[in-house]
Amino acid sequence: MPTTATKLLTAEEFERLPDPGDGSRQELVRGEVITMPGPNWQHGEIAANVAVAIKLFLRKNKIGRVTVEGGNITERGPDTVRSPDVSFMSMERMPLDEKMDRYAEGAADLCVEVLSPSNTRAEMNEKIAEYFAGGSRLVWVVDPKKRTVTVYTGPKTSRIVKDDAVLDGGDVLPGFACPVAEFFE
Repeated sequence: MPTTATKLLTAEEFERLPDPGDGSRQELVRGEVITMPGPNWQHGEIAANVAVAIKLFLRKNKIGRVTVEGGNITERGPDTVRSPDVSFMSMERMPLDEKMDRYAEGAADLCVEVLSPSNTRAEMNEKIAEYFAGGSRLVWVVDPKKRTVTVYTGPKTSRIVKDDAVLDGGDVLPGFACPVAEFFE
């Protein structure tokens, strides 16, 4: 029996799709729409805490912009659009006065993922590798159960920062420092 090939979407076509009405989230992975469950309340609080910590830092240090669940085109041909829980983009890559009413081209300088119960290790490894291939220089994976942040400086180079320690921004957010415990408050 012949099969019908699925039409792969571009990032621009994906951006024009209506939001799912059921609270789920969608990403575009190599041209195909992937639907994921919406985040739980704790997940949202942690993502907000991370974003606020970075935003407060950026108010005093005008070096870039932060967003929550902003779309990043991480691959082209076929296209992939990921929406990390929190993204930081340097002003060199995204000028502070530029209106961003579209997806960012390339992965953010810093991508932050808050682990959800539905995330698998393989899925997270794929996203981390994809972020670095797309231009990220730093990835944080926040684990609510362990109360840790795994800091990736490359797809396979990481260290774990526990909730009794201070997380720094490395050369991506120079001067940034925040107690990890504040992400879980």
